[in-house]
Amino acid sequence: MSSSAGRRAAFFTCARDRGYLILMERNLTEGSVFKNIVSFSIPYLLSYFLQTLYGMADLFVIGQFNGVESTTAVSIGSQIMHMLTVMLVGLAMGSTVIIGRSVGAGDRKQAAHEAGSTVTMFMALSFVLAALLYALTGNIVSLVSTPADAVPSTLSYLKICFLGIPAITAYNIISSILRAKGDSKSPMYFVAVACAANIALDYLFIGGMHMGAAGAALGTTLAQTFSVIVSLVTLRRMKNGLGVVRSDLMPRRDIIGRILRIGVPVALQDGFIQIAFIVITVIANLRGLNDAAAVGIVEKMICIIFLVPSSMLSAVSVISSQNIGAGKPDRARQTLLHTILIVISYGAVMAVVMQILAEPAVGLFTGNADVIRLGGEYLRSYIWDSIFAGVHFCFSGYFCACGLSIISFLHNVISMVFARVPLAYLASVYFPDTLFPMGLAAPAGSLLSIAICLAAYYLLCRPKDGSR
Repeated sequence: MSSSAGRRAAFFTCARDRGYLILMERNLTEGSVFKNIVSFSIPYLLSYFLQTLYGMADLFVIGQFNGVESTTAVSIGSQIMHMLTVMLVGLAMGSTVIIGRSVGAGDRKQAAHEAGSTVTMFMALSFVLAALLYALTGNIVSLVSTPADAVPSTLSYLKICFLGIPAITAYNIISSILRAKGDSKSPMYFVAVACAANIALDYLFIGGMHMGAAGAALGTTLAQTFSVIVSLVTLRRMKNGLGVVRSDLMPRRDIIGRILRIGVPVALQDGFIQIAFIVITVIANLRGLNDAAAVGIVEKMICIIFLVPSSMLSAVSVISSQNIGAGKPDRARQTLLHTILIVISYGAVMAVVMQILAEPAVGLFTGNADVIRLGGEYLRSYIWDSIFAGVHFCFSGYFCACGLSIISFLHNVISMVFARVPLAYLASVYFPDTLFPMGLAAPAGSLLSIAICLAAYYLLCRPKDGSR
């Protein structure tokens, strides 16, 4: 038995003997690569779907009880919150990768140290962010060129959501640690609780108490807090094998340094991507309320459609991390190739379906005929990105697992600066009566990203000294 295999065996035996959940079934370094991808990604897909329903539920309910102004406020505010969330998740990717490698190598003690440092660092960061962003709410609303009629509602929505940042952070770091250990099911259960609570609270605050956008924000924040409480109580009762003790919560400079080296480029990458989305939203806002509402609704729909590509990114990063930690780089590359085939197949189906159902899909969120027409145009062109973005998502997950998240950062920033944003702006200027050309900016940017990813992958995997 190899030393790494021996450590893994000791790891799982220790977990069993101490009364923790047995993690052997979550060992992603053995068995069918395709089955590992499916078994890990389906719970992640469902949890991400439920998490995305937060914003979707807010938009749906607000559209039933309030006008375009409130819908615009929720779409703009939730996009800003989505940007913040994905940056936190991106930063947590550093923790996922290093903990995943320790799990793959069977080093349980090191995994506990890494998990403890993750908790301490992220919770401290969350309180600083909450205070800072709350103080800057007015500046943020002005920065994104919010339509004047929607400014009061947007301010209310964001102030309440900013107060909930510690709860958002807590849920995401719990999820990142569990997924690094191969457990994608527990986060799914926890977010299901939050989603159900959020939908019920939306109808209470928006429909029953007529609180508008503020009610949507309050429902989301309370639901997220409730989910964290449930997850902590459940994990404590389950003795889930995290093995984190008080001494592990003392931050370790070397661990935090490794988390940041991987996580910061991913967080910046995700932040710049969201900035690109916000810039495009600003462009739409300047065209008027109907264009702003249409773009906001389609962006929410894209979040749902991109669930599969996003789950593949997570699957590649976690499965490849464990296999690299176990000294099995070939299985990591196989994981990448399998997920690329999955996202291409899925994206092609979605692109064809939305050519037919674009307007009816947008119509689920609004009864405004102009918004439906504009949203259908935008979605019909944007949807092609479900193929191309999925491919570079998979590459990004692989590069992160290799500790080369800087590659993901570079290709996304280059794509944003040289394709996505300028093309969207030019389309808005030269095609003022339709959103269809603006939607094409996203797949064009992803094609540039794919070209960079292929070049980087070739350089990374090319034979050296006559061997691979």
